Amino acid sequence: MHKALSPEECSLKETSRHLGFGGRERLTPKYDLVEQMLFIYVRAVRAKDLPCNDGNENCNYYVEAKVGNFRRITRHLNDKASLEWNQVFTFPKDLNHASILEVAVKNKDCIKDETAGVVLFDLNEIPDRVPHDSPLAPQWYKLEDRHGNNVGEVMLAVWIGTQADEAFPEAWHFDIASISDGGLVNLRSKVYVSPKLWYVRVNVIEVLDLQPSDNTRFPEVFVKVVLGNQALRTKISQNRAMNHMWNEDLMFVAAEPFEDQVVITVEDKVGPNNDVLMGKVAISLQNVEKRLDCKTMKSKWYDLEKIEASDHSQKKKKKKELNLSTRIHLRICLDGGYHVLDESTNYSSDLRPTAKQLWEPSIGVLELGILGAQGLTPMMTKDGEGTTNAYCVAKYGQKWIRTRTVVDSFTPKWNEQYTWEVFEPCTVITIGVFNNCQLQGGEKMAITSDSVIGKIRIRLSALESDKVYIHSYPLIVLNRSGLKKMGELQLALRFTCLSLLSMLNIYLQPLLPKMHYLHPLSVAQLNMLRHHSMQIVSMRLGRAEPPLRREVVEYMLDVGSHMWSMRRSKVNFFRIIGSLKGLIAAVKWFNSICNWKFPVLTVIIHILVAIFVLFPELILPSFFLNLFFIGIWKYRWKPRHPPYMDTQLSLADSVPCDELGEEFDTFPTSEPSHIVKQRYDRLRSVAGRIQMVVGDLAVQGERIQSLLSWRDPRATAVFLIFCLIAAIVLYVIPMRLVALLTAFYILRHPRLRKDVPSVFFNFFRRLPAKPDCLL
Repeated sequence: MHKALSPEECSLKETSRHLGFGGRERLTPKYDLVEQMLFIYVRAVRAKDLPCNDGNENCNYYVEAKVGNFRRITRHLNDKASLEWNQVFTFPKDLNHASILEVAVKNKDCIKDETAGVVLFDLNEIPDRVPHDSPLAPQWYKLEDRHGNNVGEVMLAVWIGTQADEAFPEAWHFDIASISDGGLVNLRSKVYVSPKLWYVRVNVIEVLDLQPSDNTRFPEVFVKVVLGNQALRTKISQNRAMNHMWNEDLMFVAAEPFEDQVVITVEDKVGPNNDVLMGKVAISLQNVEKRLDCKTMKSKWYDLEKIEASDHSQKKKKKKELNLSTRIHLRICLDGGYHVLDESTNYSSDLRPTAKQLWEPSIGVLELGILGAQGLTPMMTKDGEGTTNAYCVAKYGQKWIRTRTVVDSFTPKWNEQYTWEVFEPCTVITIGVFNNCQLQGGEKMAITSDSVIGKIRIRLSALESDKVYIHSYPLIVLNRSGLKKMGELQLALRFTCLSLLSMLNIYLQPLLPKMHYLHPLSVAQLNMLRHHSMQIVSMRLGRAEPPLRREVVEYMLDVGSHMWSMRRSKVNFFRIIGSLKGLIAAVKWFNSICNWKFPVLTVIIHILVAIFVLFPELILPSFFLNLFFIGIWKYRWKPRHPPYMDTQLSLADSVPCDELGEEFDTFPTSEPSHIVKQRYDRLRSVAGRIQMVVGDLAVQGERIQSLLSWRDPRATAVFLIFCLIAAIVLYVIPMRLVALLTAFYILRHPRLRKDVPSVFFNFFRRLPAKPDCLL
């Protein structure tokens, strides 16, 4: 177990930073949420007229740039006729105390990499470049050997810039000297876009003139639809005729560009695990129509390619010619009116429909400045010492961003700023920190997973418009060994609202697109489609260059959130109790009033009840006015910071080790049998208590139903007589008087009360229920 974390370690800390670029800020408003980082940029373009001392025309030339203790080299070129590198190096200006930049062209084939020529630059004379200007034009510089003789020329561009420079993402930074060439591609910052996801609706209507595979039995026919790794089937039709009808909708997920075909097969269930293929047809998604609303699409008839089984015992299948007599009736469309869920609905970052024609204008802009991290935990070992290669990933909507990797640092500084359009304020941005294990290249890179450092979520609706939030967020992870703090992530965040009226109008609109209400999908369908969507997104992003690895995407999308967890179940139970806290407090307060614990207040309540009974038009205005003043009163305790991961709410600081082992166990389980038996017995005991509570609720509902069911004739007769008398009394006596007498009866003094339950409660407890009918 890790050491218990104090509340201060898990709390959010507001920080003070000097953001923006000082005098450059006027020209670079895009970078006003990060700190300025000055770099010396060196672009080595090409060289010419270089000598070869050994007489060989194919020398291995490369460029070496050196500032103080920092040194970077280009790749080696052995073709003297085309010495072109076009590589950019960066060196930190603030960490350097040197005054000279040395650029040398060297020959690797010579002993000790002999220097062909050198160019020296005074750092104080290097020009500054402001972003959004055109790139600095490279120039030819003469190379001088150790004797001061000209030995050729090299084309260079040297300037001082910031991380806002367009050359920064692709530059070779000063801290990657120990990284192999195969791992360099995984260092740079990138922006990814999730694939555009569509729901594919396949309506299987009927099959005509289906020839049975076996004339000795009636076929049990069903239709199976396969799209990629998704497979669904209809119910079994046992129609004795040659025509079979289903009219069932099967839903799938597909991503643009469409690569897979919809393969539809008609099969006969001969026996267990023995399905005979009777025909199939393949349909390309590129030929499928798209619909944006709930209008009915035109159905089509497709000819089935006939398949006959040549040997049932050996399960060999022989393809025959196209059978034009057997046809299947289908209705296939791409539903663009839905939002395809690829993350949990509790913290979605995008709720727009798939079809871009249905998108509403954006209501604001979200700007995120990823400043840096502090106190990161060592995640790997290098040369016998712990180290961390940290990078950040942020996901909002369809846009994913990945910062550059800072090598061998527990306090990395990124200072990168990104922007997203906001279409819905009730969404969540997710930021994760990972350790890059892909820097060595080779085959080992493919099997090594990037380890998790931490993750935070921020809900946009909790942010004030046009306010900059600069905070240090604790990176806390929960694993088998318990709760652990991995460090702190420093972020600057700003949500800019473009139109207040548009923002308020969004709160009055449906949360999801209209198709989710006009033609809703079941919860089981949504969960299944969400699982397939996550798989597609992780697969497509893993094919990018550099890839956003599968484990990173799954952690950001919280793929395992649907798995059973005793801790999460307790959390949800206490959340329900917390949401009912106000109601419970009101009931306790009302009981104290009824018991005259505060006599003066009880008398005031009597007076108010009399006023509301005599003037009922004051009830609703008083109620809403009371809510207004409560809200104004609570404004003093309004949250001043963005929401963050709450360890106490998550019960992460008090969960037993055995429950953690169960939560992080694989599926299916990999634990020994005695551990599984122990967990199963515990689950049975918990489920038994839940079963009793559900049974008690069912009993109360059945007692209400039995009032008029005549299951207990005497009780039903008494209730009917009471209803008749109540109807006569309420007709004769004015309603205001009845209400006033009822209120005074409920608020009567304790001396007028009895310690035993009331007559109505006693009668209700004696009503029959159905537990005695259960086995």
